[in-house]
Parts: sequence; structure tokens; C-alpha cells
Amino acid sequence: MPLPINIHQLLNGQVVEWERLEFKEGWNPESVLHTLCAFANDFNNWGGGYLVIGVAEHSGRPVLPPVGLEPNQLDPIQRKMIELGHKLRPAYHPIMVPALIDGRHVLVIWAPGGDLRPYQSPVSSAEPNRESAYYIRRGSATVRARGADEQELLGLANRVPFDDRVNTRAAVSDLQLALIQNFLRDVQSDLLAASGRRPFDDLCRQMRLVG
Repeated sequence: MPLPINIHQLLNGQVVEWERLEFKEGWNPESVLHTLCAFANDFNNWGGGYLVIGVAEHSGRPVLPPVGLEPNQLDPIQRKMIELGHKLRPAYHPIMVPALIDGRHVLVIWAPGGDLRPYQSPVSSAEPNRESAYYIRRGSATVRARGADEQELLGLANRVPFDDRVNTRAAVSDLQLALIQNFLRDVQSDLLAASGRRPFDDLCRQMRLVG
């Protein structure tokens, strides 16, 4: 299931600002859970973000070629991500895409701003744990929302940004495949090749154009 962007350009910061990117050299469920929560909360209305597992970082930039993941890690991590999504309150599930970068396997996780924000995450991924908190992005870091930040986050729940609202008067038929394909071609997305073969509704949902 390709992403509507080019992953190689993503890693080089050409299509997404660095504040919306986080790199993990290895699999760390607790850290991933907090970052997933922060992207879902979309505190600064950036449109969520991307988490790349299997790529180390230095000063916020990716270290390439990537360290990578073992091929037999990809499926278990994706299954674990589904479990982690159910730990957020309310539940939230991102889009996950395995990719091959410089001959190494990585997992790219696209986490758009959630429709039911704000989201809470367990402070610890260990069981049993009942303490939960809100997480947000501050620059390129994931931090726990406290004080004024937490109050502002709660207030944003009642003020969904205009570009995140569903237009209830629109229909899928209002969208034009040709324009969507032009965009995918411009960003050199792998999704372009499949865009004419898959159901149009599925394509629009995958690109988060409909809700």
C-alpha cells in the first residue's frame, strides 16, 4: 500500500518539514506510542507526521544509508502497532508501509491528525499501567503536554481547523482522478502506478481526501 508521497524525498526533507518527521533506529514501543499520540493530536495543525523505524538520526536528520530492520521484524512490528493504536484513548490507527531504502528494510508510519483529538497515551507501555497523558510535538521532539499546553490542546477539540473539516455537502464524485494523478506524478509517489487500477473510493480514502 504505497504512500501518496515519495519516501526517498521524505527522508531528505524535501516534501515534509523536519518537525513532522521522527526517526527511530530500532523498535521502542513506548517511544513510538508517545510519538503516535503527538502526531494524532496535531497540536500545531501541521497535518500529523511521519515516523520512520529503522533509520537512526543525528541532530534531527536521518543517518543514511539506514541501519534497517530485519525482514522478519516487519510483520511483528506492524501487528504490535495495531495493539498500540488500541492503547490510545480514543483508539487511533496510522497507515504503515514497509519500504526498501538503499537495500535496507524500514517501516514508514504515516500518522495524520486524528478526527477525534485530543488523544491520550499511557505514560508507560508496560502492563498494568493506568496513568495516561497527552503528548504533543515541540519542534522535532515529542513531549508531554502540561499546564497551558494541555489546556490549549483540550480547547482545540472544539475548534477543528477548517482544512480538517469534512464537507458534508460534497461527494466523492466531485473529485477528479486526473488532478489526483497529476499530484501523485508531481511528488513521484509509488501510488501513481496503482491509482488507475484500484477503486476510486479506496484511493481517496488512502490519501485522506474523504472521511
